[in-house]
Amino acid sequence: MAESPDPNSLFSSSSQLHLMEEEAIDDKEFDIPQVDTPPTLESILSQEGEEAFILEDTMNTDNMDAHSYDTSSLASSDSGDPAHPKRYRVAASGSVLRLSLLKGISAQIVAAAVRRKHKLTILFLTTMNSLIAVGTSHGLAFVFDTNQALRLCLGSKATGAEFGAVSALSINHNCSRLLCGFAKGQITMWDLANGKLLRTITDAHPPGTAILHIKFTDDPTLAVCNDSGGSVFELAFRRLMGMRSCDSRCLFSGSKGEVCCIEPLRSPPDYREHPITQYSLLAMASLTKILVIGLKPTLNVWMTFPYNKSDPSNVPQLAWHFVSVQKMVNPILAFCKGDTVHFLLVKKEEMGTIHVIKQRQLHLSCDIISLNWINSRTLVLVDSQEKLHVVDRPTQEVLETLDLEQVQLVYNSRHFKSLATGGNVSQALALVGEKACYQSVSSYAGQILCLGTKSAHIMTLRNWNERIDLLLKQEHFVEALGLAWSFHEGTAKAVVGLHGDPAKRKAVVSDKMVEMLLQFSEHALKKCPEQGKAQSTEQNFQEVVPVLLEYSLLLHRLDLLFDELYPRLAVSPVAKAIFLESLESHIVSTRLDHLPTPVIKDLLSHYHTNGMMDSLERCIVHLDVTSLDIQQVVQVCWTNRLYDAVIYIYNRGMNDFITPMEANEDVVMGNKLLVYISCCLAGRAYPLGDIPADLVVQVKNQVFDFLIRLHSNDSSEEEDVFPFIRTLLHFDTREFLNVLSMTFEDFKNDKQALEYQQRIVDILLQVMVDNKDFTPSQVGGLFTFLARQLVKPDNTLFVNRKLFDQVRRPRSQRCVLLDLLQVEGVVQFNEDRLLVLAEKAQFYQICEFLFEKKHLYDRIIDCYLKDPVRQCEIFSYIHNLLSMPGYSSEEKQRVRSKVLQHVQELVSLDPTKSADLVSCHFSDSVSSIVSELQDQQLLFSFLRCLLEPREGPGPALCPDQDLHELLLDLMCQFDPQQLLAFLHTSQHYRLEEAILITEKHGCVEARASLLEKKGDVHGAFAGLLQMLKDRLHHFASESLAETSNSPEHCESLRRVQESLDVVLAFSHRNCSSLDQEQRKVGMVSIWSGANSRSLKEMTLTVLNCMSSFISLPAIIQQILQDPVYGRGKLSEIQGLILGMLDTFNYEQTLLETTTNLLNYDLHWSLAHLRAAVTRGLHPLQDHCNICLQHYKRRPDSGEEVVVFSCGHLYHRWCLQQKDCGSSSASELQQWRCYKCSSSHMQKRGPPGRPNRIRSTSLAQFICCSAQVLAAAVLDLQQEQSWDLTRCLFRGPSRV
Repeated sequence: MAESPDPNSLFSSSSQLHLMEEEAIDDKEFDIPQVDTPPTLESILSQEGEEAFILEDTMNTDNMDAHSYDTSSLASSDSGDPAHPKRYRVAASGSVLRLSLLKGISAQIVAAAVRRKHKLTILFLTTMNSLIAVGTSHGLAFVFDTNQALRLCLGSKATGAEFGAVSALSINHNCSRLLCGFAKGQITMWDLANGKLLRTITDAHPPGTAILHIKFTDDPTLAVCNDSGGSVFELAFRRLMGMRSCDSRCLFSGSKGEVCCIEPLRSPPDYREHPITQYSLLAMASLTKILVIGLKPTLNVWMTFPYNKSDPSNVPQLAWHFVSVQKMVNPILAFCKGDTVHFLLVKKEEMGTIHVIKQRQLHLSCDIISLNWINSRTLVLVDSQEKLHVVDRPTQEVLETLDLEQVQLVYNSRHFKSLATGGNVSQALALVGEKACYQSVSSYAGQILCLGTKSAHIMTLRNWNERIDLLLKQEHFVEALGLAWSFHEGTAKAVVGLHGDPAKRKAVVSDKMVEMLLQFSEHALKKCPEQGKAQSTEQNFQEVVPVLLEYSLLLHRLDLLFDELYPRLAVSPVAKAIFLESLESHIVSTRLDHLPTPVIKDLLSHYHTNGMMDSLERCIVHLDVTSLDIQQVVQVCWTNRLYDAVIYIYNRGMNDFITPMEANEDVVMGNKLLVYISCCLAGRAYPLGDIPADLVVQVKNQVFDFLIRLHSNDSSEEEDVFPFIRTLLHFDTREFLNVLSMTFEDFKNDKQALEYQQRIVDILLQVMVDNKDFTPSQVGGLFTFLARQLVKPDNTLFVNRKLFDQVRRPRSQRCVLLDLLQVEGVVQFNEDRLLVLAEKAQFYQICEFLFEKKHLYDRIIDCYLKDPVRQCEIFSYIHNLLSMPGYSSEEKQRVRSKVLQHVQELVSLDPTKSADLVSCHFSDSVSSIVSELQDQQLLFSFLRCLLEPREGPGPALCPDQDLHELLLDLMCQFDPQQLLAFLHTSQHYRLEEAILITEKHGCVEARASLLEKKGDVHGAFAGLLQMLKDRLHHFASESLAETSNSPEHCESLRRVQESLDVVLAFSHRNCSSLDQEQRKVGMVSIWSGANSRSLKEMTLTVLNCMSSFISLPAIIQQILQDPVYGRGKLSEIQGLILGMLDTFNYEQTLLETTTNLLNYDLHWSLAHLRAAVTRGLHPLQDHCNICLQHYKRRPDSGEEVVVFSCGHLYHRWCLQQKDCGSSSASELQQWRCYKCSSSHMQKRGPPGRPNRIRSTSLAQFICCSAQVLAAAVLDLQQEQSWDLTRCLFRGPSRV
């Protein structure tokens, strides 16, 4: 097993990183060594060319992990209150990242800041040879070696005063050169071997801009830089004749959009020969898009990708990494601006072109200010709240969140604002710079380095073993085991230090998990509470023991489970009991089918002692029989009636399938035996599994022989024959027959099985038929069983005719006999005798079958009518028989005659269906049918269903006035409430006859409706008014009798109200056809009839109605002349008058409001019309569109021109020549555009109608040499509205 890395080594974790196993990724991606055993820590540290930093923590590693940094999620992070210490919380993947302080570098930085009053600003960067460079605000660059000792101090105070602060740093891949960019725009190159200044570049980019980024490419003679003007430049270093020079080329100009981030593709040593490296790719992030260009062999833009809409202050981020996708290693560019990370796969096609493929996006709920790869599957993101997120890219899972508040990141906002050169940058770039920390977070070789204002920090992925140990130290055993199992299965994220070979990986993790399980058990036993706290002890072991069982079985370590863990837990009775009870779920799920003998004995004893018989039975039937003490188990099972276990042991342990069936005196055993017999005959083992193939036939024969035994082994003289079949039939006849039915399904070509089948059927008939021990329902079940067998097409059973004499038994057997008839199982039986027996037993379905066989379809109707269960189906039967082909006309005629004979019964059953049947098939016999119906109520129901309007395409009867008048007469008798609806919907009656019918039955409202329809409004009104007066008189007589609170009085009042509503509605409908005097006489008559002191509400209703047709003075005069109110006080009629005045005020307000709205709409229309006719026109050309000459042919010419709203211009004379208008000036509205009317010639109407396309326009003008005349046209409705407005608002003005 690999050792954990030394916490004092900077690159130990990165070295272990290359040992991470990833089945879907090539080994080269992580540089997995081809060795049989993992490298040791000493071998890693002793490798040449890769020396390690001395890593110093602020405290020891464990204390730091537990207290120094918050690794909780954002939702659980503390508020920062110093009184509330930050607590460590384990994420789903454990603690993935280790954050440590580089004390040596931090001390040097703080000392330099104190001594020289420097302000730390920019960057550190690590390379393959372990160098870190840090720039300061005074123009100095510190270079630290592997021991965190200051190796070089590059620059001087004079350099800082001249160039400003260091704003960007870059080290080439072999750590021989350092490029420094400065806030005032200069660039210097240093030799890191001796600290010599090699170049000072002042003209690489426009002056007055700061260097934001400077990056070496894989080519040591080529670098790129980005300034605060948003431009990107290529720097090519040359040395000729001992002279060093630098050629600069602009790759992207800031005038096209400022670039604020650049990232060249720098390949690790193993991929230096990758085909993509020859193009020297460079990614650039502007404020609006991402660009990927190739610097070699020629400059070429390979891809542009615009951002989605985001906050302008979001910082663009870029990061390259080589990733294995589908067994091919290619670079992936990760970029983001806001909360979404995009991934672009860059690959070289066979044709030599670069192909960019968009991958799945990663969405977060925070704004990202830093983006770095830590390996090919894991990214480290920093959000705007300085929370660091470790994210697994394939699953998009956030593995850990770490608070960087204590780090105090350095932001390079001042350089994005270019303060050293006067702040001459765009507002957009300055806004992005508020959150820019490009140079403060950097990654290399599986490490993340952070620069704070007073410290430097390093983050590495924890070794897998270290992650587990950290959880164990915190006593999170369950989480630790879950994490270890994810390592074992290869599903863990951000794994460091495990073998790539799955077998070796599982072996290493398995050994670790065994140690953890033993440690967990010991911890649980030590954690047991003192005596007297049994509940706490049980809860403790309930959380521990199932976990121990689960992981022992997952590891397939039964020796660990039963030889080490069980003896340890058996010391505690509580732990032992929980262990034995926890075994049940694993045994039932077949994960555990063999137990050691001591465990079996303890299991039996514990379950038996605690009465857990059902659980014991479930365990026994899932265990291997060879691991059981058969004698002990069988005795326990028989004693406790564990019949499933008994059957299982006899079958599996002794190959005995008969003995369990002999003990069937128990009800529970009887139920199980039915299922057991079914399984045995079907070749399945009971209660689970299958019978061995070589025993299937033997078991079937043994079971059949057992069932058909004549006597049992210990039979007595009184025992009946076939005792076992009798017992099963008496126990549950239906289920036993169902078992036989399912068994017979499998018998096809087995001759012996078919013989057994016939033998069992014969025994069933012998035992059950004519046996008083069996109830009729049991015999009926036998009939059903036999019928189903005989129906089968491959049936070979023979049934004795004695069976069919059972038709005289109860009705439950009728369906069975019907099935037998349908499969012709009674061909030897006399059908006439069977028909007589069926009619006597009232088996109408059997009678129907026999009648249909003889084509006596009319007799079937009698069967339906006599059968109370199937009476309603007779209508469908008659309809289908008369509609479908295949029946002779003679047969159909007999059916029609039978229907007409029983029409009274059919209508009694369902009038609606009878009417449908008559309308479809008996429309020529309606008169005879009506004459057959003697019952008036029945006749009314039939006619209403027959004559009511029908929806859909169904047949309709020809209108017969006599039938409709008969229905009207019956409706007056039985349903007068529906009279009005019928009269309104039906038109097939004679008006005079209908009036006489309604008058005969005293239906006043219906008669009034007919009179109104006839035109006799006065007669209808007189009848309704008389009805109102009669009801008022009746109501008044009841009021005098002092029965005002009785239900009869309330009903009378309701009828008066209804009558009044009918009279008023009639008056509203017909007053428009009367003159003023007739209206007054009619409404006064209603007033006279309804006027009463006791009916003030109704009186007010009448007055409101009168106010709509009679003038207000006439109404008041009528009130004052009325004897009811004329002699009283004013207070009695005050309410009536006030109500009328309120109505008048309301109607006056409504009229004024309506008038104002109409006037406003008219004003709006006229205003828009005026705006349209006064709008100036702009000709499209200055020449006539017909003669193509200038509109003013001669300067002194007074020739008129015409301009249309479409923009075309013509001479008036030219339009007249083309017949596009009249010659008189008074007919300006007749001009039309020549070009527009010609292009729409197909759409023009008749010659007499003006064309509306471009003619008679409201914006048509005639222009003269000195004036402009406008011709506006109003349509007829607008002219009428204008005249009405002038009349309404005529005043002293002359307008």
